[in-house]
Amino acid sequence: MSDSETGPAVTDPRSAPATAPKTACAIAPEKAGSAPALPQEALEIASGYAFSGPALDLGALLWDGQCLPDVQIRIPLPMLNRHGLVAGATGTGKTKTLQLIAEQLSAQGVPVFLADIKGDVSGVSAPGVSNDRVQERARDVHQKWTPAGCPAEFYALGGMGDGIPVRATVTSFGPVLLSKVLQLNRTQEQSLGLIFHYADQKGLELVDLKDLRAVVAFLTSDEGKQELKGLGGLSTATAGVILRSLTAFEAQGMSPFFGEPEFDTGELLRTTSEGRGVVSVLELPEVQDKPQLFSTFLMWLLADLFHDLPEVGDCDRPKLVFFFDEAHLLFDDASKAFLDSITQTVRLIRSKGVGVFFVTQTPKDVPADVLGQLGNRVQHALRAFTPDDQKALKATVKTFPDSGYDLEELLTGLGTGEAVVTVLSDKGAPTPVAVTRLRAPRSLMGPVDAEALDQAVKGSPLYGRYAQAVDRESAYEKLTAREAAPPAAPAPSKGRPKQDRHVESMVEQVVGSGLFKSLARSVGTQIGREITRSLFGTARRRR
Repeated sequence: MSDSETGPAVTDPRSAPATAPKTACAIAPEKAGSAPALPQEALEIASGYAFSGPALDLGALLWDGQCLPDVQIRIPLPMLNRHGLVAGATGTGKTKTLQLIAEQLSAQGVPVFLADIKGDVSGVSAPGVSNDRVQERARDVHQKWTPAGCPAEFYALGGMGDGIPVRATVTSFGPVLLSKVLQLNRTQEQSLGLIFHYADQKGLELVDLKDLRAVVAFLTSDEGKQELKGLGGLSTATAGVILRSLTAFEAQGMSPFFGEPEFDTGELLRTTSEGRGVVSVLELPEVQDKPQLFSTFLMWLLADLFHDLPEVGDCDRPKLVFFFDEAHLLFDDASKAFLDSITQTVRLIRSKGVGVFFVTQTPKDVPADVLGQLGNRVQHALRAFTPDDQKALKATVKTFPDSGYDLEELLTGLGTGEAVVTVLSDKGAPTPVAVTRLRAPRSLMGPVDAEALDQAVKGSPLYGRYAQAVDRESAYEKLTAREAAPPAAPAPSKGRPKQDRHVESMVEQVVGSGLFKSLARSVGTQIGREITRSLFGTARRRR
């Protein structure tokens, strides 16, 4: 039972007289001994959120400056995989909204992924602390507030920061996403795709950045140029740009993000033995100065899930809800092909049971084709201090359904923890626009202390699986060994039977060697990856 179900009886919106005038001052008649009746417009909004079935409670309706706790604003649980947007200026409460949604999803058995950019989301794992502001907010919205934390796992990109290291191999990351990180142009991206294609064909596993650098260097050598002729060739100038970009990338400390053991994104789908969804928090404060890296890495996580998860269609609850923070960084300077891939991923991943919420400052940060797929909207306050701000405000208003609100004026006057909401009803139709005073999260609104975080990380059963980096034989080692190998001895000119025996002996030795078996496994694996590379050129083993 939701908190809202324990509050006072709700005035039934369906009992409102059909002929009541639709003006702001029209009030439904009061009954003796009852709470004040609701305005007609508020009754109509309430009817839009009066669906049955499991739902998340966002808060109570604000009308004419008053909080109306009898009108609860909610999101149906099955609609969370129809994606959403949480937007608003800095300091308006977006992070607390994520926390509020995440803890309710966890309680209803849905795993959640959160990117913690500022380092203040770790508190979702600990019970909150009551104070006057929390109690006042709970009274305003008729919330039965009790402190509660969520089961959580903490991750860190490449182990930079407090968390279980999350790594990807260069092969699985793929050429498209890597081109975005390296800031390559379209021609250079295509050349990088050719390099990946060659490595896939030849069984040269690209595990870390030195593997990729070794393959690029080889393909610009005399021997490599001959091998690449049939595939179109690689210009020395383009190879030089790619190598310089890789060198600069490594100089910024990026190497730890690529390698093994590679993170299995299936870990994000876990629930506890009690049936609660695990909240996976990716700690990112250590890479705040590398925005393109973490935004692109989040896209890799999402693309990898899309690649591996089976189709499930509509279901009674999502398999995962993925919050994509600082979403504008993903779209900045993105090529059309890259944006098309994002759009297609977002469109299709819904049928795999995954909901994606983009978190950013204004809807204008998200391309129209992606924005059109985000059915659930929580819009916090916007600022209008500059002409650009005013333009963004007008654009935001146009993205909402028609309503009786003057949204352009209202959005600049919302307080912290207040938002304009419209979601998809249980029938899949947009609900009325509702100005909402949001509930207070029940978990800690702030970071947990460093010692508790360290204990949670090292006490996780996943820590032993991913903590220690592994550097096995891959493209760099194979190409280095190839260069160091002595030239093959010339075949004897006489005695064919002896030559046949010699060749047969050599074949047996090669086929029986550990290197050949390793190479054969690699070729099989890489060919499988090449065949199954998808939207972003990402690839990994099937689960």
